[in-house]
Amino acid sequence: MGVKERRTKILLSLFLLSDVEFKFVAIDENVQHIFDYSLNQKTKATLSALMKEGSIEKKEDDKAESYRLTDAGFESLSFEFPFFRFLKAKWDGKWRIISYEIPESKRELRDKLRREMQGWGLGPWHRSFWVTPHPITSHLKEMVAGKAEEQYIQAFESDHVFGKQEVLIEKVWGKSLLDKKYRELFKKWHEVLSKDGDKNDKFIAVIGEYITLLRDDPGLPVDVMGEGWIGYEAMNIFKEIRSILLS
Repeated sequence: MGVKERRTKILLSLFLLSDVEFKFVAIDENVQHIFDYSLNQKTKATLSALMKEGSIEKKEDDKAESYRLTDAGFESLSFEFPFFRFLKAKWDGKWRIISYEIPESKRELRDKLRREMQGWGLGPWHRSFWVTPHPITSHLKEMVAGKAEEQYIQAFESDHVFGKQEVLIEKVWGKSLLDKKYRELFKKWHEVLSKDGDKNDKFIAVIGEYITLLRDDPGLPVDVMGEGWIGYEAMNIFKEIRSILLS
């Protein structure tokens, strides 16, 4: 399914099966099979850690092991899948601009920082300048505080004052290419659903393709993309497919 970390698998499964209402989800054998994890000791330890940190809640007196996301868990998941954030939260209208120039001699430090910032919806504006609508500056500040990379980073928050915003969106995030990827996703979903086979296996295939694309979606807010953006259509279609295949 394109996700290896157990913690992320759990949070992702709870969201994709409940949406922004954060309903309780029973982690039964079916869910475990779909999201490729089992209720072994490592998973139970991860669930306990997630509850302790306040990222999930467990339904008491429930033999089916039912859990749901909390706001904190959703925020954590949104740092890996930024598309989710503005399905629930309203954008504050601010753009975050991050600049970092780490010398070639410290390439490992630079690559480490890039890996940590993956999933923040950052787009390359100019050389060494990245922009995103997501509220990530305080998180970035905490992440690098006291570390070697702190000296190379500058962060700003700004309003968009002048210029065609649609030009910026295309240049920085490649909206037209992302639109194309969603249309290709719809074709793949159609191929999966049109074939005979087990419903769970079909849903696994649908989710696998969807997660791959969600990794690429910067999660720009509806104020920027418009209510007709194909990414929102994809989420609605996914919900319909889910209700059919999991019924």
